[in-house]
Amino acid sequence: MDVGFIGLGQMGKAIAANLVRAGHHVRVWNRSPASAQALVELGAQRVPDPAAALHAEVLLSMLADDAAHREVLLDERLFARANRGLIYVNLATVSVAFTRELAQAARQHGVDYVAAPVFGRPEVAAAAKLNIVAAGDPTTLRRLEPLFAAIAQRVWPVGTEPERANAVKLAGNFMIASALETMGEAAALAQAHGVAAGDFLNILNSTLFASPVYQTYGRLIAEKHYEPAGFTLTLGLKDVRLALEAADAARVPMPFAGVLRDHFLEALATGRPERDWSALAELALRHAGLE
Repeated sequence: MDVGFIGLGQMGKAIAANLVRAGHHVRVWNRSPASAQALVELGAQRVPDPAAALHAEVLLSMLADDAAHREVLLDERLFARANRGLIYVNLATVSVAFTRELAQAARQHGVDYVAAPVFGRPEVAAAAKLNIVAAGDPTTLRRLEPLFAAIAQRVWPVGTEPERANAVKLAGNFMIASALETMGEAAALAQAHGVAAGDFLNILNSTLFASPVYQTYGRLIAEKHYEPAGFTLTLGLKDVRLALEAADAARVPMPFAGVLRDHFLEALATGRPERDWSALAELALRHAGLE
């Protein structure tokens, strides 16, 4: 397929590379042009501006947040210049409210919008093992199957309204953040009684909590391996805030999300924002006087 791809951070580069390897013609654009060089060497076509990326059958984007999407796509009125019949697939985590706004702006110009946020860190994206939560027209989703097959191990459809996919993604990231906080507090308790955090996490994450999230992040916490980040503390705070925003709009109490927001703020105020969000676990050690 003829594909445009906007946003070449760690996740975007890995996903776009798998599309190229699968034989798709991929036009890439990023605000920092150097990020596209490895993809060009792989066979992608670098385009001079985001509008050129829309001259395709399908546009995919992996931008950081609502503001980046607004700046690149809405402020520049790109949809007005899109190919007729373009499908726009947003792989990023954005707010539920902005998903509605972005989908409406796309549809006003005949662009078919699909929300398809992904679960998985950069190494999972590189291995084409992402899980995609997709919401959009079922016929459109079927057309996208060759692209999704090149980047993911499974697609989870959740209906036709795009905001559903982003609600699932935010709820899922809230659960991951909760796991980070839980592991930090529990490891601090064990350490205070003479059991090394790594030993404790190895026991629990090999038995009761033998799941990819606990095992991956438990290892990072035990080894204090927070750089380079697969997902930063700054992005963790962003997603918890978006979860709270979505909860507020639907009158859903999420008291623990408030605790997480405050702890992410503390971690950012006292640490380095470029660290992995698993560094949140260090707060429990600090609060217990163990650091």
